Amino acid sequence: MTDRVVVGGALFDRGRLLAARRSAPPELAGRWELPGGKVEPGESPEEALVRELREELGVEAGILERIPGAWPLKPGLVLQVWTARLSAGEPQPLQDHDELRWLGPDEIDSVDWLEQDRPAVKEAARRLSEGAHG
Repeated sequence: MTDRVVVGGALFDRGRLLAARRSAPPELAGRWELPGGKVEPGESPEEALVRELREELGVEAGILERIPGAWPLKPGLVLQVWTARLSAGEPQPLQDHDELRWLGPDEIDSVDWLEQDRPAVKEAARRLSEGAHG
């Protein structure tokens, strides 16, 4: 059985990365993550990420590129992360989150990221600080 992919979005805007604080489930509440969700049957990961960012944050985003790597979440689920650029809207915590925060490259470590998000966040922050995606 193949693992089901969960997509995460390293959402960039004006040289900053968006962090989202989980409100559920209880064991994850209060920790920070890259927004995203499960890929549905028949969707590409990129399509799923655009849909999830629309549902969770109420924004439109352009997908840029995949960050190399895949991180196991729990049995049967694996996290893959793409960088994305905010193209329309102002992110709101509509689903699964109670707070959002834009972080500059030097503020990335100011929130308590979920373990599985940390490698991708680190790579996203590196790309941000290099000015690859403004």
